[in-house]
Amino acid sequence: MIVADASALAAIIFGEEGAETVLARLEGSALNVPALLKFELTSAAVKKARQNPRQASEIFQRLHSALDPRRGIRWHDIDATDVAILARVTGLSAYDASYLWLAGRLEADLVTLDQTLSEAMDLDSERID
Repeated sequence: MIVADASALAAIIFGEEGAETVLARLEGSALNVPALLKFELTSAAVKKARQNPRQASEIFQRLHSALDPRRGIRWHDIDATDVAILARVTGLSAYDASYLWLAGRLEADLVTLDQTLSEAMDLDSERID
């Protein structure tokens, strides 16, 4: 079981650096994400479309395809209070803490290309509790 964050999935969707590594980590695993992922990926698509107006149609099509319900992504709500506490303890944003919280809740591996989130994963679990 895998939880992947927006940095990891954006790399795949938009053909960014690290996509191959992420694809290898996701292969054969059930993908779980917090519901906020839709908003983060949408924001990334809008930013990319503004930077590359001629590619906007392709960017939005990639977003649409990635979020297609038939893809089998398992969407989860998070516990806002738990995430706020985790964010405070780790120094992460609430967004990043949502991925870390979900991975802990599901006892799943977390796939990310975000260095700060990677470092937080390495914290002693006693500090996070």
